[in-house]
Amino acid sequence: MTRTFTMDEPDTRNRLDDMLQGVIGTPCDRLDGAAKVTGTATYAAEYQIEGCLDAVLVTATIAKGEVTDIDEASVLRMPGVIAVLCDPRMTTRSAQGGAGKAPTQNPQEIDYYGQPVALVVAESFEQARHAAKYLKISYREDSDAVFDPHVAAAPVEEQTGKSEIKGNLDRAMREAEHAVDVTYTTEGHNSAPMEPHAAMAQWDGETLTVHLSMQMLKYNVKELADAVGLKPQNVRLISRYVGGGFGSKLGITAEAVAASLAAMALNRPVRAVMLRQQVFQSVMRRSETSQRLRLAAKADGRLAGFGHEALVSNLPGESFAEPVTQASKFLYRGDDRTIRLELARVNRLTAGSVRAPGEAVGMLALECAMDELANEIGLDPVELRLRNIPDRHPTKDIPYSPRNFAECITLGAERFGWDGADRKPCQRREGEWWIGTGMASAARVHNLNEAQARVRLCADGTAIIESDMTDIGTGTYTVLGQIAAEMLGLRLENVLVRLGDTTFPPGAGSGGSWGAPSTGSAVFIACEAIRAQLAQKLGCTDEELSLKDGTASAGGHQRSLTALMAGEDISETGHFKPGAISDKLATAMYGAFFAEVAVNAYSGETRIRRFHGTFSLGRVLNHKTARSQCLGGMVWGIGSAMTEDLIFDRRDGHIVNPDLAEYHVPVSLDVPELDVVLLDGRDPAGSPLQAKGVGELGICGSGSAIGNAIYNACGVRVRSFPITPDKVMSGMPEI
Repeated sequence: MTRTFTMDEPDTRNRLDDMLQGVIGTPCDRLDGAAKVTGTATYAAEYQIEGCLDAVLVTATIAKGEVTDIDEASVLRMPGVIAVLCDPRMTTRSAQGGAGKAPTQNPQEIDYYGQPVALVVAESFEQARHAAKYLKISYREDSDAVFDPHVAAAPVEEQTGKSEIKGNLDRAMREAEHAVDVTYTTEGHNSAPMEPHAAMAQWDGETLTVHLSMQMLKYNVKELADAVGLKPQNVRLISRYVGGGFGSKLGITAEAVAASLAAMALNRPVRAVMLRQQVFQSVMRRSETSQRLRLAAKADGRLAGFGHEALVSNLPGESFAEPVTQASKFLYRGDDRTIRLELARVNRLTAGSVRAPGEAVGMLALECAMDELANEIGLDPVELRLRNIPDRHPTKDIPYSPRNFAECITLGAERFGWDGADRKPCQRREGEWWIGTGMASAARVHNLNEAQARVRLCADGTAIIESDMTDIGTGTYTVLGQIAAEMLGLRLENVLVRLGDTTFPPGAGSGGSWGAPSTGSAVFIACEAIRAQLAQKLGCTDEELSLKDGTASAGGHQRSLTALMAGEDISETGHFKPGAISDKLATAMYGAFFAEVAVNAYSGETRIRRFHGTFSLGRVLNHKTARSQCLGGMVWGIGSAMTEDLIFDRRDGHIVNPDLAEYHVPVSLDVPELDVVLLDGRDPAGSPLQAKGVGELGICGSGSAIGNAIYNACGVRVRSFPITPDKVMSGMPEI
């Protein structure tokens, strides 16, 4: 049976508060933790399949033009080489999941350096890699490739659906008692998941089965089926463990299509794993940005005008544009508003969704500009933000759902020991180090997605959850298990969670921070249906039914679940639909960051000494996994602020630093002890669980707190991220 719930109105029942098991919200260990730390969790490339061949992609060495010849004979005589695949369906440009078909453009047409053009299949990985290196490919190179989004040759398109104008911002800037008009830039980012993109495909003549590393299986199965010419029901995807994705595994990518086509052509299993450099060069990137912020304030610091205009880039023909201004639409007041997003067309690697698309880089600029305004006015940055929290959505004119934004700021300041009395820079020196503090708001849009999950309460008193939902390291296995355990009165160890298989009901997928509130709601709905049947067996209503430790009770009657079920399983599928709730209430996640840094007066080196985040995300389903997500986001913020940038050679468009040796993600010595506080609340508009997402919130604004602290320490305002030592030294005060 399937029970459907459509979220058109806030769900104010708080049903989880009525349960007795007491597992929701607790810091439970991950159900998959032991398998991962002992190495028994099997990832996409690790399945042992007899007769499996290995394959390596070959990528383009020009940025625009066409392939004129692929000399397959140049490698087919090499030891172990089985085939060279040049099927046009194997080429993919985009890693965006959730819509449309997999790209099928002719691989002879090259749009960016690193675009996959061929696949070499061999008996071993080493043989395939060697042959791929020496495969001879000839090109005709076009001379009009565009690598820089800021040059006149890059056509620019306004994203009308993401722009809005209200009132007259130019007038507000002229009439303002205090105004800031600044431009910030951010460089491109790579998702850099620990597990490379990998796929292992098998073909039995009718069904294609692929073990792969993907985030959104309900979309991926349709994309892959379309790419290889099969019906979705003839494709099975399995992705039980994913070693990180951060957006790069949202949509089907080249290795999965290529391995599938090779398996179908050769009638043998084929494994294709991207080299680390190919993960950087051939999957996707976060766009670089140029952002102009205009803030017009009254004498008391309240915003009368607000402007955020951004330029991002993507390949010709791609619809995705980094939604830089996303949080700016709802975070602060300002009656006169101009929000604009423009997209430049360049021959760089496809731009797509990297963790917290939009806010991750948009908040970097916005929150630094707010700090500049606070300094212009002479106002505590904490107080400036508190004075500019709007009562209603500034453009939609709808109310907010419970958000605790002000509480995050004030409690975070108290916990950090914030001193907003004198914010002039260069006030504190310890030896050769300037010491400073900075803060920033956190905000991330709340997303929901349609999801299904099947829950079976077994006659032996255990439960099984099944959904094609994936766990990309966020704790999905555990959180879904906790929801079922709480609703059905079971110990967590008596709940088996099975994920990542398209033979299961389609979950929400891992993206947009919607996994727990969406697929979790589907589990919740299925459990409600099971509770209704148990209540009927016990002769009571669901509200009267109490379930704890495998025992059902109501009205003085008590029976074990095994006795109540009399040898029969109960299976229900929960179907969650987002509905019209987003049109009625503005719902988002909020928080605040506080950082202390030391900046070396001689080298410009920055060390983060303290870093705190306070967050509000509705009901906290698992304190340990939620806190872990916030910690990870804050580490991403350190990278965005100080180290991470994709560097493109402007002569031919190739990425100069396509590996973890040269693309500098934060390492242990870059990260201080991080302090996280979670405000456990209830948001009836967030989901039937009263929970919202958390996976991306911790990155949204965190780098700004570091940039603001650097300015407070040494007086150098760097408006180009990442803030590397050379940029700091260029403005360092004389010693």
